[in-house]
Amino acid sequence: MSGVEALRMEHITKVYPNGVIANQDVTFAVNRGEIHALSGENGAGKSTLMKMLFGEEQPTSGDIYIGGEKSVISSSAAAIRLGIGMVHQHFMLVPSLSVMDNMILGMEPTRGIVINRRLAEQQVKRISEQYNLQVPPHAKIRDLSVGQKQKVEILKALLHGARILILDEPTAVLTPQETRELFRELKILKNDGYTIIFISHKLNEVRELCDRITIIRHGRTMGVYPVSEVSEEEISRLMVGRDVILNIEKTPAKPGEPVLSVRELTVKDSPTHVLVNSVSFCARRGEIFGVAGVEGNGQSELVRVLTRNLDFSGGSVSVLGRDIRTLSIAQLRRLRVSHIPEDRMTIGIAGSLSITENAIADKSADPDFCTRAGLLKRKNIRAYGKKITERYRVLCKSPDVPVSSLSGGNIQKVVLARELSSEPELVIADQPTRGVDVGATEFIHKELIGLRDEGKCVFLVSSDLNELLGLADRLIVLCGGAVAAYFPDTARVSEEDLGRYMLGIDCQTPEQIGGAVK
Repeated sequence: MSGVEALRMEHITKVYPNGVIANQDVTFAVNRGEIHALSGENGAGKSTLMKMLFGEEQPTSGDIYIGGEKSVISSSAAAIRLGIGMVHQHFMLVPSLSVMDNMILGMEPTRGIVINRRLAEQQVKRISEQYNLQVPPHAKIRDLSVGQKQKVEILKALLHGARILILDEPTAVLTPQETRELFRELKILKNDGYTIIFISHKLNEVRELCDRITIIRHGRTMGVYPVSEVSEEEISRLMVGRDVILNIEKTPAKPGEPVLSVRELTVKDSPTHVLVNSVSFCARRGEIFGVAGVEGNGQSELVRVLTRNLDFSGGSVSVLGRDIRTLSIAQLRRLRVSHIPEDRMTIGIAGSLSITENAIADKSADPDFCTRAGLLKRKNIRAYGKKITERYRVLCKSPDVPVSSLSGGNIQKVVLARELSSEPELVIADQPTRGVDVGATEFIHKELIGLRDEGKCVFLVSSDLNELLGLADRLIVLCGGAVAAYFPDTARVSEEDLGRYMLGIDCQTPEQIGGAVK
């Protein structure tokens, strides 16, 4: 670290029109040539602080200094002109365009009135080689791996002149091998004097990569620490204000009868393009059955089939002995199937409705909440909203606020509250802790293990391999839409092993994979 400040956000306060205080007198400073972690609970104010730095929000009070000069960052364009780039957790790329076209978007080199594509290609190749972030310039974004898309986002920011990079959960969907490669590249940038703000809930990665950490709780700064001097447990305690159990604790599974049975499942989006290729497995009562895989290898389509949101081309799927092809979504839910979706914002919630309204979305016709004449029992509904926010520790001003006003992690708790309070027999949990802080993650893990121990079946899809190995009793790995590996005992497999199967480096024999159906 040079010791020279690249940026300083001084006495920042942000109060929204509804009275919610997102940040209160926060001071945040990062040096040139430093990788600085920003950590805190969901709703602590991290995202709001970074939105102000990137010009997406304006502070109510306080000042921002870039390179020692006081700056008003009125928009994202203004932030980019000041040398600030942000790589969002959900990539901001155009899938149908090439790598090169995505990178030059908004700053296209021209020759007369047309784009100088030769010069554009030279610029992309130069910066790719300079920072060892090799990506094929003419490949379409939709054809790239997740790790390659991550590189394109970083290269795009660098090409636009960023010297300060904000990375929001950059390893959320990467394998261990891809994460190691990303860290090597970030260290090269650091050594070249770039400033990197690293937002992550993975505390082991924070301690491996970062120089210092700023911790925020309830909108206030809890302190700045050299990461070499604080343990993961100490960071967790500062974030949530109590001790957090970081290791997943559970007793051995006691599997019972089959709940979910999948045989030779095939999904195509065209006659020749297979998304899920002859997948078979069986998940039972009293166990957590896991699915690992790099994003885009059939997991999403598999979950959509299991929840009746996508038809399949071949094979069979049964839940509690019922062929789901004959069932509607409503009928499937009446079989006590709950779904925690991967995309909580699009299909997990109705953003304009309140927390309470979202929590009872599948229960509005219950006698507790509705009369025979169809009138809502509002007193009961309000009491339920209060109970559910307390039970699931949803951080909010009131259960009546729009759910879209919550942080991402608290929105996830609302989804969890609705789905797990329905007395499910089968829970399909797709990325249940993505973007969720350590305290909320601990809570979610305990809930899923509790359901398992009650004799329910949990079907878990997760890109967090530590979570998957800690929670799942058995698991399969998907690669290219097919089962590449099956592990009947997750205690005997490492994250590195999973990563090799996820990337297609290794593949088990059909006899080994066949054990998943037993």
